[in-house]
Amino acid sequence: MPTSRTATIDPSKAVSALLVAAAVAIVGLLIVVPLMSVFYEAFSGGVAGWWRAVAHDPDTRHAIWLSLTVAPVAVAINTVFGVAAAWLVARFRFPGRSLLISFFDVPFAVSPVVAGLALVLIFGRQGLLGPTLAWLHWKVIFAWPGLVLATTFVTLPLVVRELIPVMESIGPDEEMAAVSLGASGWQVFWQITLPNIRWALLHGIVLANARAMGEFGAVYVVSGHIAGATDTMPLRVEKLFQEYRQPASMAVASVLAGLALVTLVVKFVIEHRLEAEARELELARSTDGTTHDATLEAAGP
Repeated sequence: MPTSRTATIDPSKAVSALLVAAAVAIVGLLIVVPLMSVFYEAFSGGVAGWWRAVAHDPDTRHAIWLSLTVAPVAVAINTVFGVAAAWLVARFRFPGRSLLISFFDVPFAVSPVVAGLALVLIFGRQGLLGPTLAWLHWKVIFAWPGLVLATTFVTLPLVVRELIPVMESIGPDEEMAAVSLGASGWQVFWQITLPNIRWALLHGIVLANARAMGEFGAVYVVSGHIAGATDTMPLRVEKLFQEYRQPASMAVASVLAGLALVTLVVKFVIEHRLEAEARELELARSTDGTTHDATLEAAGP
């Protein structure tokens, strides 16, 4: 009698295909479709209409300029702080070290709106430092310094959290060897530490910049959302949308989305380089170990 063959399906492959299809559907529904709709609405009046909404509105121009100045300053502050804090945590053991590491994550745990309110209670006119700032004629809240403070707070953990595991994995051996040979602290940093952490540092900077560009909650509280004065791009998008100027709102949103896409490309390149360096480091360590074992075998008992 002829035998019938029953096709068998590997359950693991079926589950993998189902999970991949679900992931693609979710990404498409929650990310790709909304992003495409932003650009579709932004260019619904043509390129000329988009350019008029972005370049011919003085309040929009100021919002773009403000975002492009506040974010780099906040990222620069967090870069300096992140490198110093990561070096401290990775190279030293001291009482309260675990608590300090936990404090780095406070901006992730606290709502940005609460953070903005805390800044108002400290630097506002009726706040803790309000009378002193008024006497010095320094305006922080509802001004550019307040935007920098709020943006710096919400992006604080991104650089330091990228650097700590990298510096711990590298270890202090090269730095200690350089010091033993007479190198100064700055020479050790510029010639040993910085080259070893450069890609992780760039990755943290890119993430911090992306977070700074899109910050809304904390900046909304400390800015007073004054058009032409303290509106950043996210605030300008919200204000235009509330005024029922949807094409103009989507035009500004498309600028933010374009910056986000550029950030994603840079992030992908840096992550690819980080993976390549990790493979090279692992290969070098395995090669050193193999060479060491071969040398011991050749030396004999």
